[in-house]
Amino acid sequence: MTEAFGQGDVIGNGNGRGNGSMAGPVNPHIRRTIAPPVMAARRWLAETALPAGKPLINLSQAAPALPPPRPLREALARAVVEKESVHLYGPVLGLPALREALAADISATYGGTVRADQVAITAGCNEAFAAAIATLAAPGDNVILPVPWYFNHAMWLSQSGIAIRPLVAGPDLLPRPEDAARLIDGRTRAIVLVTPNNPTGVAYPPDLLAAFAALAARHGLALVLDETYRDFRAAEGPPHALFADPDWDEVVIHLYSFSKVFRLTGHRVGALVCAPARLAEAEKFLDTVTICPAPIGQEAALWGLTHLKDWLAGERQETLERAAVVRAAMEALPGWRLEGLGAYFAWMRPPFALRGEALARRLLAETGLLLLPGEMFVPAAPDPAAAPGQGRLRLAYANADAARLREAFGRLAAFGRGGEV
Repeated sequence: MTEAFGQGDVIGNGNGRGNGSMAGPVNPHIRRTIAPPVMAARRWLAETALPAGKPLINLSQAAPALPPPRPLREALARAVVEKESVHLYGPVLGLPALREALAADISATYGGTVRADQVAITAGCNEAFAAAIATLAAPGDNVILPVPWYFNHAMWLSQSGIAIRPLVAGPDLLPRPEDAARLIDGRTRAIVLVTPNNPTGVAYPPDLLAAFAALAARHGLALVLDETYRDFRAAEGPPHALFADPDWDEVVIHLYSFSKVFRLTGHRVGALVCAPARLAEAEKFLDTVTICPAPIGQEAALWGLTHLKDWLAGERQETLERAAVVRAAMEALPGWRLEGLGAYFAWMRPPFALRGEALARRLLAETGLLLLPGEMFVPAAPDPAAAPGQGRLRLAYANADAARLREAFGRLAAFGRGGEV
C-alpha cells in the first residue's frame, strides 16, 4: 500500500455524533477525524441493557482500576499541604528533579546515556506525541503509522492535516522496514512505532527497532517510539540498544508515560525524550497548550521513581500472570485465535461472521463484556486486506484479576452457542 490517508479521508471506524447547529464553521480536519472510540464504547453502556446475572466486565480500556498505592497517596497528601509549589505554575518542560530522575531511569533501563536536558515532562503521553509531531510535520506532510494503530495517534495526525501512510503489519503483527521504505517520499517526516504495541500487545524485537532506526537515519526522518508499556514486557533485559548510540537523539524520539506504571492516569504525566534543540521547539507548543504539566502529578511520578521499584516489579509480575490466564483461556476457546498478547492487551480473532461494532454491542448485550472491535484501530478502507484489524477484538486484561478474566472467558465460550453470530 502506498497511498496516504489525509485530507478527505476518514481515518477509522469510530462513530461521530451530531450536535446540531453551532456558531461558525468547523475546521475540516477536525470534522473528518473520528470521535474518540473509548467514549463511543462507553455510550454503548448507556444504550444497552446488561443480561441478568452477568454484571459488566469492562475490558475496553487500558487503565488501572485501582488508585496509586497508599504510600504514594500519602506522599501526595503531604505535598498538597506542605509544598506551596504544587499549586503554582512550574517550568514548561517539567520539574528539574523529575527530568533528572527519568533520565537516570532510562539510562539504567536501556544501558545507554540520556541526559536531563533531553527530557521534557508532559501532560500525559498523548501530549508528548502531539508535541513531537508539532515539531516534525506541517499540514501536507505525511507520517508512517503501522496498522493496526493506536487510534489517538491517528486522530492527532488527522486533525493536524498531516497525511497518514499506513504501514500494514505482517501476519506476526510486526511491521517491516522494507515495507516502510516503499512508503517514504519527499513529504515523509517520521515513522511512528508503539512497543509493546497498542492494540496488539506485541513487543518489537531490538533488532527490528534498530533496523527502523537505520532506515529513518538514511532518509533523514525521525523514529518516534512510544514505549508507554515498556515496564510490562515479558522479556528481561533492555527493550532495545538505541540509547547506547551517543548520537541517538539525531534520529530517535522516545515517548513514555507514568499513567500505568504508578496508576496515575488522572494526573496526566508523560515524557518526551529527544534532542535539546527539538525540546526548545516543543516548548513553544507545550507553553501554548498547557503552560506546564501539573506539579502534583509530577511530584507523584518523582516519588514513584525513587520509592516504588520493588512495588512496580510486583505489578509487572501480576500482569504477566494475567497474560498467562488469557493465553490458557484462549487455547480452550473453540475456533478463536490469539494473534497478539503482551503488556496490557490481547488481540483476538473470533470465529464469527458478525464483526465490528455490531459484534461488540452484541457481546455486551448477551455476555456483559465490553471489548473494543479491531475496526477502531485501522483506517476505514473499502478493501479489507488494507485493514487487518477487521473482525478482531482487543481485550485489555491488565485491569481485571485472574478470577474476573476466567469469568469473562467463560462467557465468551458460551456466546453464540445454538444461534447465528
